[in-house]
Order: sequence, then structure tokens, then C-alpha cells
Amino acid sequence: MSNKTILYQHNTLAALMAGLYQGTMTINELLSHGDFGIGTLDSIDGELIVLDNKAYQCIGTGKEAEVIELKGDETIPYGAVLNHHADQKVAIEQSMTDIDLMRFLESHFSSANLFQSIKVSGQFEKMHIRMIPKSPLGKGFAEVASCQPEFTKESVSGTLVGFWAPELFHGVTVAGYHLHFLSDDHTFGGHVMDFVLTKGQAEIGQVDALEQDFPSDNDIFKATSFDVEALKEDINNVE
Repeated sequence: MSNKTILYQHNTLAALMAGLYQGTMTINELLSHGDFGIGTLDSIDGELIVLDNKAYQCIGTGKEAEVIELKGDETIPYGAVLNHHADQKVAIEQSMTDIDLMRFLESHFSSANLFQSIKVSGQFEKMHIRMIPKSPLGKGFAEVASCQPEFTKESVSGTLVGFWAPELFHGVTVAGYHLHFLSDDHTFGGHVMDFVLTKGQAEIGQVDALEQDFPSDNDIFKATSFDVEALKEDINNVE
């Protein structure tokens, strides 16, 4: 059995940016490929977090953020998961902003040419998140993202879940960091905007291979013509 850590990605972020929001894989199937990761739900209905082999949907349609534990038959248009293995564990004993933490993590990466899985558990002085709102197929992601609900919570404990990707793979995914947050009580979570971490522990895992899965049975995906450069610009603007 191989000991390699394989990042499994269903569909590409660029396809999502082009408005292909139809769910093409079930949560249960996604979980068969990994116990840790991120994504979104059918019709880009909120943010997906996979942690400890459980899947959660983070939405914000009202005045409060909401987290729903998923049953498994829900579908996704995009998701990225792996079996998280911490090659490095680093204690964080001092307060850090999101920018501080990102620089700190990068100083511990095994290589700037490899994906890294990122898991940071701790106490946050402030956590600022957003959730992509449910949208009809075909409506441009950048347009949808321009009116995303945002929430900020102070003094919250929880976990950052996500990945860092090399610039080489921008478009397939987000170059740099793509992080989601889930509170320990599973009541608050979403796509990370910024934060202040009081203390915690960071886990960094080297990714050895990328398995890119396509929705090859989906006629819309197969027939769509992509403006790749425009999609890359949209990713830069919204992520």
C-alpha cells in the first residue's frame, strides 16, 4: 500500500467560476476519497467543510451563520479532500493575524512546489468569514460573490481547514491559501476572510500527488467553452 498523500479534487475551481454549479458527486462518494477538505454544495449553496470524516454545510441566509451536518446524499459541484497526515506539528504560543500565520506556515513548508494541507486548531480572538449564497446555474460566480453574507465572531475556538497550492496550479484551484473555518461547537463556520489567532497548534501535511476528477457524465460540463484568462481573473478577484 502506498504511503503517499493524495489530494483528490472533483471538478476545477475554474469550472465553478464559469457558473457550473450543478451537483455532480455525492458527499458520501467524496468522503470515500478523504476525511479532510473543502468545497461547496449543489447550486453553490454555502461552504463545505470536511473534518474528521464528517461533512458540514455553512450557510448565512439570515442574521446568523448556520452550520448543518450533512447526511451524505447531498451533491457537490466542486470539492477537494485527502486523508490528512501531519508531517509537521507546530505550537503557536503568541497572537497572530491571518497574514502573520500564513507567513509562519510557509516558513515550515517542505517545498514551494507542492500542495500542503493546513489544519490549525486553537482559540481565535476574532474570526471573519463569508458564505457563497445559493445561485441558479450559469450566473457568474464573480457576480454572485459580490453580495456574499459576512459574519464576524469574537473569542471563538475552532479549526482552520484547507490547502495551500503552488502558483503552477492556479485555475485548477486557488494558488496560495484556500481556508475554511469550523467552530468547535459546530455553530459557526465558512470561508475565511481574516482572523486573529490567540494560540493553537498548526499541522502541515505534504501532498504527494493530485488526483483530478472531472464530471465526465455531465453534458453541460462537456459542452461548455471556457474563457480561461477571464476565469483566472475572477478567481483572483473573489478568493
